[in-house]
Amino acid sequence: MVKTMEKTNVMRILDQKKIEHKEYSYPCDEAISGMEIADVLGQNPNQVFKTLVTVSASKKNYVFVVPAPFELDLKKAAKAVGEKKIEMLKSKELLPLTGYIHGGCSPIGMKKFFTTVIDESAKNFETIIFSAGKIGCQVEMSLDDLKKVIDFKLADICG
Repeated sequence: MVKTMEKTNVMRILDQKKIEHKEYSYPCDEAISGMEIADVLGQNPNQVFKTLVTVSASKKNYVFVVPAPFELDLKKAAKAVGEKKIEMLKSKELLPLTGYIHGGCSPIGMKKFFTTVIDESAKNFETIIFSAGKIGCQVEMSLDDLKKVIDFKLADICG
């Protein structure tokens, strides 16, 4: 008997909106790096994106989606959203704010929508892979299809 993957909220949202996507799952009990995820899935690490949540000096939250091998450049990120300064959100604040835990954070399906910026390198790929909202689950979809679910802009935000 083949065990079917348990659906995450992200997958349910995509199914509900009839948005084409691929689903991946892999055995994992704790957060692993985007590079490790790319390796487990046998995918190009530049096509596997991680979702990062930040807070600005004005206490606004922003979501940045960057390729696994790269770090978010906080100066470029702040500039992309018109803020003077931003910093990473503390891990313990992630769940109450977004509904997601560290290692399972997705730009889709957060408790509320935050301004979202995806690194412009995403446009080099037909599809990108990112968390499906749970550790061990990823989804793959095109930027055009992602645009049907969340609003985002592309910018150079990697260091």
